[in-house]
Amino acid sequence: MTTPDPRADLPTHRVENQPPARGDVDLFGTDAPLREAVARAGGQAEGLSDYGQTLGTTEMREAGRDANRYLPELRLFDMGGRRLDEVRFHPAYHRFMEAGIGAGYAALPWEGAKGAHATHAAMVYLASQIEPGSCCPMTMTYAAVPALEATPEIAALWRPKLTARSYDPRVLPVGEKTGATLGMAMTEKQGGSDVRANTTRAERADGHWRLTGHKWFCSAPMSDGFLTLAQTEKGLSCFLVPRWLEGERNAIRIQRLKDKLGNRSNASSEIEYEGAVAHLLGEEGRGVATIIEMVHHTRLDTALAPAGLMRAAISEAHHWATHRAAFQRRLIDQPLMRAVLADLTLDWEGALTLGMRVAEAFDSARPEDRAFARIGVALAKYYGNKRCPVVTYEAMEVLGGIGYVEDTPMPMLYREAPLNGIWEGSGNVICLDILRTLAKEPLAAEMLHAELNAARGTDPRYDAALADHLARWPGLPPEAEARWFAERLALLLTASLLIRNAPAAVSDAFVATRLAGEAGRTTGAMAGSDVSAILNRIAG
Repeated sequence: MTTPDPRADLPTHRVENQPPARGDVDLFGTDAPLREAVARAGGQAEGLSDYGQTLGTTEMREAGRDANRYLPELRLFDMGGRRLDEVRFHPAYHRFMEAGIGAGYAALPWEGAKGAHATHAAMVYLASQIEPGSCCPMTMTYAAVPALEATPEIAALWRPKLTARSYDPRVLPVGEKTGATLGMAMTEKQGGSDVRANTTRAERADGHWRLTGHKWFCSAPMSDGFLTLAQTEKGLSCFLVPRWLEGERNAIRIQRLKDKLGNRSNASSEIEYEGAVAHLLGEEGRGVATIIEMVHHTRLDTALAPAGLMRAAISEAHHWATHRAAFQRRLIDQPLMRAVLADLTLDWEGALTLGMRVAEAFDSARPEDRAFARIGVALAKYYGNKRCPVVTYEAMEVLGGIGYVEDTPMPMLYREAPLNGIWEGSGNVICLDILRTLAKEPLAAEMLHAELNAARGTDPRYDAALADHLARWPGLPPEAEARWFAERLALLLTASLLIRNAPAAVSDAFVATRLAGEAGRTTGAMAGSDVSAILNRIAG
């Protein structure tokens, strides 16, 4: 059965000069830079192809709109006034959870297959293009697995459920479920990123640890458990707090859902522990050391998500420009529009290339690669997220007034753009982490410089920019210069990767505009690049 086209002949006018509906889009098959990056990292292209085709259908795009239009509903009590502390979601949200969990979003890296972290990272990138809110619980579930290894008996129960490719939203204890998700609850009002200032207390009672305190931000409150930090007599410690107990609900009280700028489909919340049962993870008093592996892995996802958002925004802008005409010419044929789109493409491809190189390092057990992953993920997260709001705005402007209207995905993408730069360490925190890593881990600094030196001798402008960087900062910079230092390192590392892996037109333009100063400060303020070759990267 063929669905009839919408009517274009209306009583007062004929609808003309409007792009056709996107229809089904193969998100993986139409993305050459992603396919190339996955191949370099040894990822699983077949599974990504299936996932990209599933997400890119018109049906799933509409489901993404529904998941963000019909927001999660907090249900504190049942009809009789008994406490529930539950969140109800629109069915569209559950569709994305089923698709992602079923495709291995959370499980793949722990199944032992080659290139699995890189494959996971590519899945984050793909999912972020259509419905990024559902990424949060899946990312937390993926990232929690290594933290559980600190206490083997807890890992024995929880790991098989977290790595099952089964989405099971039922209200049941973890042992009775076919699959489980895990969230995180660390942030408190008085401390924010300074988690050592946390005041939530953990005390022994009735043979259990019991937690009492308030958490200002709890990701995905319908998760089956939460990694959280609380103070014991020996200091800040890490706990796994199960959502549901045998025969009863744990004493986790949802205070409210966050009314967030974006990420609307995800029910971020504020909670209180009122003597909630918890299980100690790792050594008492070493909570930060225990949970840091989870934070490390969530940062990989916050480095790839902005690349996905940029890709989605640029793809919409390119589709519009290809089918829209102004001043008797298609927009895509107008030199100024081509310069804008090409400039945006450089940001997107750079963020994707750097993020996937970092993901490749996550797949290795070699000390050298693990060290590079620690410094690389911080640089990728920092700079990609600084560019994401700029790119999504400029892509929105390409569409003009319709880009500001909710009929398009542009407002959702723009609202989402700042998110990953704030979560899991805002800009200043990440810059300080970069300085700390370089100071305390000589191998990380060594591997970073090896990556930078690998591109020497190919482009004199790159060589000059690297020499200038090393001359200005022969060691670590003063704290006040940390953002400048991190930005230049991220740009140099991205340029090195593009020089070695991307088409010459892309790497040449990136070096010219980002390192050599051959551009202005606004998007599209560039000249002399092979714009046609760069734009070919958008079409895949």
